[in-house]
Amino acid sequence: MDMGVYEFEGRIPKIGEGTFVFETATVVGDVTIGKDVYIGPGAVVRGDYGKIIIGDRTSIEENVVIHARPGDQTVIGNDVTLGHGCVIHNCTIGDLAVIGMGSVVTDFSVIGRWGVVAEGAVVKINGVVEEKTIVAGIPAKPIKKIDDEFKKTWLDFKAIYPDLAHRYPKGLKRLDRTP
Repeated sequence: MDMGVYEFEGRIPKIGEGTFVFETATVVGDVTIGKDVYIGPGAVVRGDYGKIIIGDRTSIEENVVIHARPGDQTVIGNDVTLGHGCVIHNCTIGDLAVIGMGSVVTDFSVIGRWGVVAEGAVVKINGVVEEKTIVAGIPAKPIKKIDDEFKKTWLDFKAIYPDLAHRYPKGLKRLDRTP
């Protein structure tokens, strides 16, 4: 299966073993992606100006945009969930974080380990989401701490996309027309 992976001005993306990049996703330039990562349709990971680093077993769902400022970087940890349509720009996201659908994490923000950004929230420039904290709203503000039940549920969810990263190359078939 083809992947939308592009060299840019001599900068070639590095993609880890077991990672699946959907053919309609775009990965450009100075990008390092770990093992068993899922990158869904319409996602854009642009390492043209800055550097992008993505850890192992992270899920980048449909229409996510990841970018960095010139000469800077975006770092995304291991086992992170980036929900459909979120925008991640020039920030650091810790291991096991959950970034909800349609949310925005902006420049120089830091999301701690198990930090959760609720759907549609905006973490503004220099924002900080503490470890094990859920934030919501515009601008994002803390609403509660996560508990062990939340973590257990999300660990189950987080296993889904690395599994798909392995199943798609074998089971996904393009149809020229429907039967």
